[in-house]
Amino acid sequence: MIIQQLHDHRVVLVNQDSFYRGLTEEESEHVEEYNFDHPDAFDTDQLLECMGKLKSGQSVNIPIYDFKNHRRCSESFRKVNVSDVIILEGILVFHDQRVRDLMDMKIFVDTDADIRLARRIRRDTVERGRDVLSVLEQYGRFVKPAFDDFILPSKKYADVIIPRGGDNHVAIDLIAQHIRTKLGQHDLCKLYPNVCVVQTTFQIRGMHTLIRDRDITTPDFVFYSDRLIRLVVEHGLGNLPFTEKQVVTPTGSIYSGVDFCKKLCGVSIVRSGESMENALRACCKGIKIGKILIHRVGDNGQQLIYNKLPSDIAERHVLLMDPVLGTGNSANQAIQLLRSTGVPEDHIMFLNLISAPEGIHCVCKRFPDVKIVTS
Repeated sequence: MIIQQLHDHRVVLVNQDSFYRGLTEEESEHVEEYNFDHPDAFDTDQLLECMGKLKSGQSVNIPIYDFKNHRRCSESFRKVNVSDVIILEGILVFHDQRVRDLMDMKIFVDTDADIRLARRIRRDTVERGRDVLSVLEQYGRFVKPAFDDFILPSKKYADVIIPRGGDNHVAIDLIAQHIRTKLGQHDLCKLYPNVCVVQTTFQIRGMHTLIRDRDITTPDFVFYSDRLIRLVVEHGLGNLPFTEKQVVTPTGSIYSGVDFCKKLCGVSIVRSGESMENALRACCKGIKIGKILIHRVGDNGQQLIYNKLPSDIAERHVLLMDPVLGTGNSANQAIQLLRSTGVPEDHIMFLNLISAPEGIHCVCKRFPDVKIVTS
C-alpha cells in the first residue's frame, strides 16, 4: 500500500527473511529443532552491509533464500538498484540497535494474534510446502515464545504503531505524506523552481523500463520513446502562458476557456533533438521548427555551431528539444545562442526525456529562468 502511494518515486522492498543463515548439514538433519524465529537465525552483519550500501547510493546483490531446503541459492541473487525509498521489513528488524540506527522511520504493524497465526499457516503451507501440524507445532514451540521475548518488546522503538495493517488507510496516507515531505527536502524541483518533472505513473515507469532494456527491439524502442516524447511535449505546452477566452457553444451557451500561446516555435538540437519534432508537429499544427548543431572538435573543447532559426524567433516562446540532458554543456551552448538572437531567457523551455542531476545543476545555475520539462 505504501509503495502504491509513492508511485512517483523509486521504492525498493528488502525482506529480512532474505538474510537467513543457511543451515549446516547437521542442522538440516534436525531442522525441526531449529528456531527460525530467534535473532541468531539471521545474518545481521550482511544485512547491515547491504543496507549501508543502499543508503550510500550503491546497488547491491540481495541473497535469495530457499525456504524448502533451508539454504541460500548459491548462484542466484536479487539485484537491488539505488532508490529514493528503501523499505526494510521483517519481524525482527527492530531487535538490533545497529539496524535501527539506519532507519529514518520505524513502523510497527500491530496485528491480532489470531490473524497472525492464520497468515502463518497459509504462508507456510502454500508457499513453503509444510503441513498444518508441523506449522502449529513450530508456532507453539518457537514462534509464540519468540514473539513474546523479542518482537513485542521491540514495539517500544517504533515511531508509528499501525493497527489493522494495510487496511488502515488513514495511517498509510499519513506515512506516505511524511515520506514525501522528507524526500522533498532533497528534491531538485525544490532547489530549482524552474524544473518540472512530468508526474510519474506506472505507465511512464513502464515505458522508461522498456527503453532502457538493452534487449528491446528497435521498433519497440522508437514506439515507446515516441509515446514518452509526446507526453513531455504536451506537459511543456501546458506550462506556456495563456489568455482567457469566451466562445459560444453550438447550444448557444457561453463557455469561458483559454486561448493557446500564439507566438511559438520549436528548436531541435541536431541530431537527437530531431526525434522530438514529430510529436511537436502533432500537437501544434503548422509550427515553425529551427535547428542548432553543436559539434565538439578534438579534445580542446571548441564547439562549431550551425543554426537555422525562424527570423522572428526573438518574438516567440521557444521549445528547445533534446531527449537527454547529460552534462548540460550542449544545452548551455544552445541556450546561449538563442539568447544572442534576442530570445528572453524566460521564453525558453527545454524539453527532454531524461535529465542527469549534474546537467540540471549546470543549466539552472547559468540560466535560472529557463524552464526544464523532463520525464
